Amino acid sequence: MSTADKIFLQNCKDILENGVSDEGQAVRPRWTDGTPAHTLRVFGMVNSYDLSEEFPALTLRRLSFKNCIDEILWIWQKKSNKVDELKSKIWDAWADENGTIGKAYGYQLGQKHQYPEGEFDQVDRVLYDLQHNQSSRRIITSMYNHQDLHAMSLYPCAYSMTFNVTEGKLNAILNQRSQDFLTANNWNVCQYAILVHMFAVTSGLRAGTLLHVIADAHIYDRHIPAVKDLITREPRNAPTLRINKDVKNFYDFTPDDFTLEDYKPHKFTHEIEVAV
Repeated sequence: MSTADKIFLQNCKDILENGVSDEGQAVRPRWTDGTPAHTLRVFGMVNSYDLSEEFPALTLRRLSFKNCIDEILWIWQKKSNKVDELKSKIWDAWADENGTIGKAYGYQLGQKHQYPEGEFDQVDRVLYDLQHNQSSRRIITSMYNHQDLHAMSLYPCAYSMTFNVTEGKLNAILNQRSQDFLTANNWNVCQYAILVHMFAVTSGLRAGTLLHVIADAHIYDRHIPAVKDLITREPRNAPTLRINKDVKNFYDFTPDDFTLEDYKPHKFTHEIEVAV
């Protein structure tokens, strides 16, 4: 039985039973018809996934696995902010007149910074430290740059990673300021699980623990019926992640280098509207 499913179910029940409604308050997000998108929300959710035991894809509903990987590569490998370089259309609603999301996400990771060892962007600095400074407590990335927030179409949600190497295992903390739980929770978890695997494989390490910290975990009002349907379902066995072992360079990975074996999720027919 999938541990990721168990965690997801516990979190959904917590939000539904203990979440605080922002109904009646002024909120930024809107539905496509212009209606304010209200939520039930909890503060300070922390989940732990042992990536050495299983890959955390939900079986309660299907994960769009290849698109999930394509987006994380768009941000961390291509370091792009151009929506036409992404296969899915999930960022189209935030695109500006130039077809970008502004100085957000991949743009921030691609900016060069000066270090004692030389000039690196944030991703290359992680790769360098995993090769040369595995005992470091400073292997950190952040996309929440206050100087550039005014030039971002959307402030980064999953904004910071902290990496740790212990006994040959690569562990990581993902910090997220806000999460649309139905739409994005498992998507983000699986993306950053893949990222940990990528860094581990190309650094001669094994994937360890992914700790996911969410400041504001919420379920939108129009998503509640779908969530109530999901929590009636019985979790199935977790799939097995297979990675192309011939890839040795972080920048050579493609979505086709990752497959899920024995993935048998429940069917999910609810339309999920995204609040913008």
